[in-house]
Amino acid sequence: MKALLLRLEPVIWLLFGAGIMVGTLLLPGYLMTVALGGPLGLLPEGALSFERAYTIFSNPLGRLVLLAIIALPLWKGAHHTRALAVDLFGHHSDGLVGSLLYAVAAVGSVLGILAVLAI
Repeated sequence: MKALLLRLEPVIWLLFGAGIMVGTLLLPGYLMTVALGGPLGLLPEGALSFERAYTIFSNPLGRLVLLAIIALPLWKGAHHTRALAVDLFGHHSDGLVGSLLYAVAAVGSVLGILAVLAI
């Protein structure tokens, strides 16, 4: 299992790096707009309406952004959790824990793709 993780390491680092970028740049702005802007009345009327959100997320670029917001932070979280598990439990558990965490991130990404395609 460890050999497979080592072969997939460049792909995992690519997804991890993209997850850091999305988690740092896009996700906080999105969450602050939706979680704070709407309830505080800082957004125009109808800015968070279902029709507007459906229009934005039904075009290809909106779907790509939505998929990035859903899937990439999963890979970032999996990689950070793997590093934490190595720090806590040692390198002998790295193969099993890494495989499990990356499998969860992969399943979450596939479910995110299916959900975005269903829009």
